[in-house]
Amino acid sequence: MIRRNITSNLLAALADTPVVLLNGARQTGKSTLAKAIASREYPAKYITLDDFSPLSAARHDPVGFLAGLDGPVIIDEVQKAPNLFPTIKAVVDRDRQPGRFLLTGSANVFLLPRLSESLAGRMEILTLWPFSQGEIAGIREAFIDTLFDKKIPARVPYPETQARILGHLMIGGYPEPFLRTSSARRNAWFESYITTLLHRDVRDLANIEGLANLPRILSILAIRVPNFLNFAELSRTAAIPQSTLKRYLTLLEAIFLVQNIPAWSGNLGKRLVKASKVVISDTGLKAHLTGTSADRMVADGSIGGYLENFVIMELRKQIAWSRIRPKMFHFRTQTGQEVDIVLEDPTGRLAGIEVKSASMVGPEDFRGLRALAEAAGRPFHRGIVLYMGTEIVPFGQNLHAVPVPALWNWGTKS
Repeated sequence: MIRRNITSNLLAALADTPVVLLNGARQTGKSTLAKAIASREYPAKYITLDDFSPLSAARHDPVGFLAGLDGPVIIDEVQKAPNLFPTIKAVVDRDRQPGRFLLTGSANVFLLPRLSESLAGRMEILTLWPFSQGEIAGIREAFIDTLFDKKIPARVPYPETQARILGHLMIGGYPEPFLRTSSARRNAWFESYITTLLHRDVRDLANIEGLANLPRILSILAIRVPNFLNFAELSRTAAIPQSTLKRYLTLLEAIFLVQNIPAWSGNLGKRLVKASKVVISDTGLKAHLTGTSADRMVADGSIGGYLENFVIMELRKQIAWSRIRPKMFHFRTQTGQEVDIVLEDPTGRLAGIEVKSASMVGPEDFRGLRALAEAAGRPFHRGIVLYMGTEIVPFGQNLHAVPVPALWNWGTKS
């Protein structure tokens, strides 16, 4: 079993919080992780609401369902019985024992307020994404924390070829496709996964018409992302009203298939573009949806978009266990200066990250980072360009070109 880097954070939450929710897309390993810690560090009774009998009991008699459970309990796929949340609240208010409930869910409760509001102040929420590259390599990544240190390392310990990095992009991080040895078998899994997810989980979450359009919308998004949300253009392309399209996108985000990256402004007087950027949650899934291959990525020049999407999601995963826990944004001015990723720590310090698919970079590749530094002023801490080369190269004060594998090689063996 591949050790998940979020495990220590999960155990720490269970040690002092009555309810812990581990959410994330289906098939990312939530149940596997919950069962693993239940057999060792967190002895608990495991119940899944994917089974009919407990689901029926939880939906029709939540009070009686919970009354029959003593000690710590793991309830899997809890979003299937939203009426459980107020009952869990009542149980916790009577006895705020840490680690009383470990819940797992395949829907983002931040986008489903009726679920999250019930347990405000009583529940800690952690997100489990598909495998990170560090998890696959047995490394607990510390790239984000290193980025905010006074100095960055002078080298990347385990450089990788472009072909190997492209392989990471094509396979992605979902556990099941990662274990399959052929692209045909991985595509078969992704096809079944999307069909099941969009026709079962989405229907459980929302009763809206036209769900048959969701696979087409997801494919259209996969071709365009990472890019800025332009609902008018997307509405014309998909021939779907903007209001309906926005509901669809909220649903896709709620089941962790897409992610929104908001614009950074920092309350500056600059005229910054406020549109969010959208990415697909896994580049293996993106490659399947677009029907691409590693060779085709290179030939048609689309590798840059895939690499940016890949880096964004690797950072999203690492935020869950980083010491700093920054927020993630993008940056773009009205004059077109851009930075792909902006990380802002709790004190307001900023680190900018540009992603380039080239094996060499020059001063012109740092224009966006310099614009960010000028706009941010003193809070700007560091800017790096992640590229396909092998050496760390300085390009000015607090500006460096850094090889992509630093993302998962700056860390400690787990």
